[in-house]
Amino acid sequence: MSEDRHIVIIDDEPDMLETCARVIHRMGYKCTTYEDSCEALEEIYRLQPDLIITDIKMPQCDGFEVLEKAKVCTPKARVIVITGYASVDSAVQAMKEGAYDYLSKPFPIEQLQLTINKALQHIALTEENQLLRAQLQEGLNTDNIIGARGGLQDVFETIGKISNSDASILILGESGTGKEVIARAIHKNSRRSTGPFIPVDCASLPENLLESELFGYERGAFTGANTTKQGLLEMAHGGTLFLDELGELTPAMQAKLLRTLEERAIRRVGGNRLINIDIRVLAATNRDLEKAIRAKEFREDLYYRINVITLKLPVLHERQQDIPLLVNHFCKKFSQDMNKKVSGFTSEAMQAMKSYAWPGNIRELRNVVERAISLSGSEMVEIADLPEKVIGGHKKILPEQENLGAFSFHEAKDICLKRFEMEYLKELLDKHHGNITQAAKSAGMDRKTIHRLINKYDLQRGS
Repeated sequence: MSEDRHIVIIDDEPDMLETCARVIHRMGYKCTTYEDSCEALEEIYRLQPDLIITDIKMPQCDGFEVLEKAKVCTPKARVIVITGYASVDSAVQAMKEGAYDYLSKPFPIEQLQLTINKALQHIALTEENQLLRAQLQEGLNTDNIIGARGGLQDVFETIGKISNSDASILILGESGTGKEVIARAIHKNSRRSTGPFIPVDCASLPENLLESELFGYERGAFTGANTTKQGLLEMAHGGTLFLDELGELTPAMQAKLLRTLEERAIRRVGGNRLINIDIRVLAATNRDLEKAIRAKEFREDLYYRINVITLKLPVLHERQQDIPLLVNHFCKKFSQDMNKKVSGFTSEAMQAMKSYAWPGNIRELRNVVERAISLSGSEMVEIADLPEKVIGGHKKILPEQENLGAFSFHEAKDICLKRFEMEYLKELLDKHHGNITQAAKSAGMDRKTIHRLINKYDLQRGS
């Protein structure tokens, strides 16, 4: 990395420039020298150096002007000032105005090298801290995680506290609350972030397949095992293993997993050799494991092995302040995906979204927003674009005739039009017992229009 560092030296004494440049080149850094300080000021913005070494007393622009210019044009650069006459006052003044350090003429080469190294180490440390902060910020504010400062604030505070720990974590929450998203955030903000993140769905595979997936197998271990296969536990070495739906493991698999976690080693199916693994385990479930333990359906020793730290995710209905954030996030995403110019939800539609109980949590909200964007024919998703279950009965949401005066002309007109479309379509479908062809012919409409309106208002066709 040393060759990437660029140092600018400004001094009206050619011998000083030559000496400093020779030392810096020997240290392995790129160096540009300026005898004319005014020329240097014009070039600083273009060069964007990491370090500027400038004399204080110069005939044209002095070192204080260089320092002031550098703060504006290249704020990340460190400035070292050179003071003649061992002027302590000017050095102190320069430090007050933002200089990193100073050198008093005459100074030995070793002091110049030491000061440069110290300044560049300070730059490297600052850059590393900025990178770590950026990674943390990215981890806590990925596109799939909304609510770090809202309903999930306690969860994110805990993630910050345990970022440097290898403790096992049990994530509890209903289906659709984002347990895997949180697990990925924990991994991303841990010291294992450069290692693999391996998710395992414990509920999706039968026991025999899950065993071979987790532990791998040797060639010839069973019919069809034509090659040796590495298991997911091995693949997670140096990183994080995420066991989703942990509560669905069979007793036999619970026992094998417990032994693996205790020994930190696995044996492939059909193999005899123990393979050491270094993994951190995160697990998630929507089951009450303590109740399962009492019912003898889950091992107590495995529970305590995994449940070192517990994170309980709130259901979406308990995160009222996050609902508009999630709605707007998914609205932007699906508008881009579908190449539609939908900029948001009307206040009435947003109120309906906030009032709904969301039994399916974030997953259900995502689906509702995707459906609304698909059906929307304007720049704003309106209440009639939402399914009836979210609206809670359109008559409860759409104002009665006598309340229309509370809206603008265009809003009132739109409300009346949508009420008419819904009521007309319901009566039309009832009249023809849900027969789309007959309903379309009777109304003088296209079948596709009937289908679009049925989807738009989430209506049943009838019998």
